[in-house]
Amino acid sequence: MAESGNKNTRHDAVPGRVEEILCQPCLNKDKHIVADKFCSTCNEYQCTDCSNVHSILPILKSHKLVNTKEIKAKQCMFDMKGLDQCDQHHKLLEFFCEDDDQLCCSTCAIVDHRKCHSVVEVQKIAGKFTSQGSSLKGKWQEVKENAEYLVKSIISSKGQVQLDAKEIHGTIRHMRDRVIEMFEDLEASIVEKVEDFKTETIAEFDKKQTKNEGYVVDATQNLEIIKNVYKNGTSVQQFIVEKKMQEDAKNLVTKVNAECQNLETVIISFEFDDTLNVSLLPLSGYVPGKLTLKLEAKKMKLTPVISIDLKQNEDEAEKPLCTGFDFLLDGRLVAVDNKNKKCLVYNENLEKVGSYQLSYHPKDVVAISEDIVAVTSGDCYKIDFLKVSDENEITLDKTCKVNTMYYSICLKDKNHFIAGTLKDLRHVRIVSSSGEEKDLNVTFPNKMFSINASACTFIETCNKIIITERYENTVNIYDIKTKTRVEVKDDQIQRPCGVATGPSDTILVCCGGTHGIVQISLTGQILSSHKIGMESPWQICVSRSYSFVAITNSLKGDRKLQKFKVKQYQIIITGVAKFAVVNRKNTKRWKLYVNT
Repeated sequence: MAESGNKNTRHDAVPGRVEEILCQPCLNKDKHIVADKFCSTCNEYQCTDCSNVHSILPILKSHKLVNTKEIKAKQCMFDMKGLDQCDQHHKLLEFFCEDDDQLCCSTCAIVDHRKCHSVVEVQKIAGKFTSQGSSLKGKWQEVKENAEYLVKSIISSKGQVQLDAKEIHGTIRHMRDRVIEMFEDLEASIVEKVEDFKTETIAEFDKKQTKNEGYVVDATQNLEIIKNVYKNGTSVQQFIVEKKMQEDAKNLVTKVNAECQNLETVIISFEFDDTLNVSLLPLSGYVPGKLTLKLEAKKMKLTPVISIDLKQNEDEAEKPLCTGFDFLLDGRLVAVDNKNKKCLVYNENLEKVGSYQLSYHPKDVVAISEDIVAVTSGDCYKIDFLKVSDENEITLDKTCKVNTMYYSICLKDKNHFIAGTLKDLRHVRIVSSSGEEKDLNVTFPNKMFSINASACTFIETCNKIIITERYENTVNIYDIKTKTRVEVKDDQIQRPCGVATGPSDTILVCCGGTHGIVQISLTGQILSSHKIGMESPWQICVSRSYSFVAITNSLKGDRKLQKFKVKQYQIIITGVAKFAVVNRKNTKRWKLYVNT
């Protein structure tokens, strides 16, 4: 009989032989005695003699003894499901290599582990090892829980993907509706611009048509006279007619030739860009609904409308000095006369129609609503709110005390202003209509501005503050959102002072050193410059419709107030379609584009 050590079983290779379990205490003494008892407390098989010790020693009386037949019956009931088979040779795993910590069949023990020092029978070592079942069970429990978590997460992700896929339809429909809404707004804007352009162009053509029809009538009448005189007149009459009409013909030829050279061809067209499509992107890079219409003016033209001299009246102590003005919604102009401490109202023809005496030297004024304006002072800590009636009567509405002295002021929103400071490291501050002051989250250079050294404006659509530095020949563009600054320097920017928001969110700056106006983009590009027939322009304001610009100067001699009409050469809108209005005279263009 072959003996085995683990759980003290012995079996024969001959079929039919009964497997016997040996007593472990006796086996340790090299005695092969069949066990008939199993102590679950001692965790070993014992023969009758060895098990009798449990009835002799009081400490062992609590141990539980069972017959080996019952244990064998339980063991036979457990199906190893091939776990006791060698994966390579498909034999029973009867040995254990302690050197390699590996279970072996008889073939493995001979072939792979013959050089190992400790290869023992499984039955022998199994009776001596300390079970780590709880630890092993804990590891497998951890594996199970983690795997279950992964399964739940995957199921949840699958569900989320399905929901997201369904929501894409809604997102696209929402984006479609938004695009349609934007195109409707674009259509209304385009139609309005086209109508304005058509009306203006046809009016110009009507004038030219009437003029040239007059030339046709004059030429027809003179041809009839010449025809009759050569047919029926005397030689004296023919001589007189020739001499008389020769000069007239020469003048008329010159006029008609000039008209031919200035002949205009105007085309109004609407086109869609051929690249109108939406490119498919990877889901990870796809952000739906990002369609933006961005309006940007490239150039503008200033046409003089009216100009007045700012002269000293008999009731005024000094010659007027306009340090600030702004357009009301109805086109009237409200200005402050610093020297004579007045707030003035001018009508559309720049006729003075209203006046209000102040107790201080005003510095700037901004229109808040249809009839309310705010006035700053460089010599007292307050902001006055004045009411301007339709009859041009000016009355004090309220006064707000402030803790900072302000020079220039512009509207931030209906309840707040952006105000430029005097002798303060905070170059601009936010001031509410109730007088509350707040700093901007912007880092300004460590310097202060004296009076007349700077001016500011605010562009609400992009949260940018524009500050001029007169003695540095610089225009600063501050982005409140990104906390960045663009510093603009150019030969065309000399002694910059007054600044205003121009058409399509461009920047208009008075440059006293070049006696002109410079138009700057939000990125700091010089778009255009204009000589305005005025020396040392100082202050500038733009009407709410961006149709008119008012400019004044600061000369000690000839002080003027001028009004200009604004005409844009090119407007570009970034989006999805393309629209063009082209005036081809002298290659001038007015365009409105929407491109992908």
